[in-house]
Amino acid sequence: MRDYFTVDQVRAAEAPLLAALPEGALMRRAAYGLTAVVASELRARTGGVAGRRVTLLVGSGDNGGDALWSGAMLRRRGVAVRAILLDPGRVHAAGLAALRAAGGRVEMGADADLGDPDLAVDGIVGISGRGPLRPPAAALVARICVPIVAVDLPSGVDPDTGVTAGPAVTAAVTVAFGALKPVHALAAAHCGRVELVDIGLDLPDASVRTMAAAEIGARWPMPGSADDKYSQGVVGVIAGSARYPGAGVLCAGAAVAATSGMVRYGGTAAPQVLSRWPEVVAVDGFGAAGRVQAWVVGPGMGTDEEALTVLRAVLGTDLPVLVDADALTLVAAEPGLVAGRSAPTLLTPHAGEFARLTGRDPATDRVGETRRLAAEWGTGVLLKGRCTVVADPDGSVLLNEAGGSAAATAGAGDVLSGVIGALMSTGLAPLTAAAMGARAHSLAANLAAGQGSDTAAPISADALLSQVRAAVRVLRAQAVP
Repeated sequence: MRDYFTVDQVRAAEAPLLAALPEGALMRRAAYGLTAVVASELRARTGGVAGRRVTLLVGSGDNGGDALWSGAMLRRRGVAVRAILLDPGRVHAAGLAALRAAGGRVEMGADADLGDPDLAVDGIVGISGRGPLRPPAAALVARICVPIVAVDLPSGVDPDTGVTAGPAVTAAVTVAFGALKPVHALAAAHCGRVELVDIGLDLPDASVRTMAAAEIGARWPMPGSADDKYSQGVVGVIAGSARYPGAGVLCAGAAVAATSGMVRYGGTAAPQVLSRWPEVVAVDGFGAAGRVQAWVVGPGMGTDEEALTVLRAVLGTDLPVLVDADALTLVAAEPGLVAGRSAPTLLTPHAGEFARLTGRDPATDRVGETRRLAAEWGTGVLLKGRCTVVADPDGSVLLNEAGGSAAATAGAGDVLSGVIGALMSTGLAPLTAAAMGARAHSLAANLAAGQGSDTAAPISADALLSQVRAAVRVLRAQAVP
């Protein structure tokens, strides 16, 4: 697991260290870690450290102090360091003195000469800052044409929500001090690669986490010597219709690919589903499904009275149910179908569906809003996005940062529902199944897109589905023995 902590939690953990250590010691500890990362980046990008050039973008807070102390340390490694002070009257005095004593060059104001750096260091705004970059800082950042290493977080991005409300830094690398913050997952496109530097914080138990690939691989249900198709999980799928048969094909196929023991299809697109997936057991509607251990309902099923009747019947069972797409539209009009349901339930909205369910836009605080809906309705909630947010009613949150937007394609959500439904049918709790399924789904999308190669390209949901088994194999290979 990777743990994420809010600004308040980090500040509370820092307080006893600040009281116990000599003044400035914690900052110098952080700066030492920052210096190591900057030196490593210089080495990787330019082949060396001594003689290279770094420009510091220095604001008035502690992040500016971290950057200045790091600049002093880089000078001792032979790096030519130039610091641009955005607010000279409020600069960190001890850090500035250290840089000057080490021979660093200091420039005043956002219009100062940047020099010809190999790297820039963003020390403009720290974790206490909120809102976008102010115009002078935004203009300065816009002039940077080299990779940026961000100090703790990219300036202009909210540390707790990952929201950018205007100009913000886009970093190649972000050096996080002491703890990961939600921004590092929620705004990964701005953070770049994240390096965590241990500065000795004693942190509480985290309620926002990310499952490690090794843990997901170890927990992925795989048949043992005593298993049969029933013990491997039987998932029922009601998806697709005459208008949208592809939703049924994608959803049922994803459940097959996710190593479900059996997939029973109870939707109205059986001919199309069976022509692609002959191993699926097609039944004449929900009432004829027989033995099922979890249900997926909604993708492409329609929103008419017949669909509502089927949804009521599915949610009336005591089985785990994943509710997606058209079923979410129906639930938005009749929340009592889900709210307070005693059996495990998972809602999987995208932002628009979330707004229909709640009347609120989740973009302002994706973790907070997902948590709120889960608590209000007593269900698991998966909010789709590049960083998927999964919340339990108890407040536990699991994140999955996809590493790209390859899965942003029509039909990808149908595949995700099938994968998670198959996992839920094995007895995994909705929170765990959703996080595991989201990771396999994003990995499959990246494999399909060829990410990490020179041939990365847009994909279709069918291409994504074709890589689900490969994604499971990759995760299984990373499992800790």
